[in-house]
Amino acid sequence: QVQLVESGGGLVQAGGSLRLSCATSGRYTMGWFRQAPGKERRFVAAITWIGDSTNYADSVKGRFTISRDNAKNTVYLQMNSLKPEDTAVYFCAARRIPITIPTTAGNYDYWGQGTQVTVSS
Repeated sequence: QVQLVESGGGLVQAGGSLRLSCATSGRYTMGWFRQAPGKERRFVAAITWIGDSTNYADSVKGRFTISRDNAKNTVYLQMNSLKPEDTAVYFCAARRIPITIPTTAGNYDYWGQGTQVTVSS
């Protein structure tokens, strides 16, 4: 069983930054999703195993950056210029097929427990 462990969430003021980390192992495409209260889980960003391709939701383009350090088995989500509407539980996810970067949650095979991000206005 693949274990994914997120960290780095917290409370930040609007305009601030946070960096989320996800500890993982194996050759997976990795994605970040978020879920606000009462809403469905939504795609944020994803990166291939090699790191040669990324994809972002329109709502975070230019503000968030996904990256990975395979030597450390860690995927990161750098979040800048945070807005109150970014408030959600953030989940990392792994997809067994490492060369594609889907944006739908159903295409990911493993999930972390989530980390809360709260942006105050």
